[in-house]
Amino acid sequence: MRSSLRIATTFLGVFFALQGLVWIAKPGRAAEGLGMPLLDGLGRSTQIGDFASFFLAAGTTMILGARPGNARLLLVPAGMLGAAAVVRTFAWALHGAAFAAAFIAIEVAVAALLVVAVRRLDAAG
Repeated sequence: MRSSLRIATTFLGVFFALQGLVWIAKPGRAAEGLGMPLLDGLGRSTQIGDFASFFLAAGTTMILGARPGNARLLLVPAGMLGAAAVVRTFAWALHGAAFAAAFIAIEVAVAALLVVAVRRLDAAG
């Protein structure tokens, strides 16, 4: 079970980190994949900088957290993803955004997996 959790968190970490690199190399494609246009001017700088940072930080901490003795690091991306799901829900409830059920479900599922991984990997030593 520990091995499966380490593999899963490493795989997710690589996926997230690659998504961050796509925001740097092909931001139009990355934006399209998240259902948004690539903005212009200062908005583009913010969009690329914030999304690349989010995905690179989450991915890197998943990869590092999958290593023996580092499971607590997985709480960082779990918190980031859980917060993203909550804020998406606020965006829908308070600001007229479309309800992003698929993205919210992915964020909640990955955050939950990471929390389970922390508990199981920490308990395993």
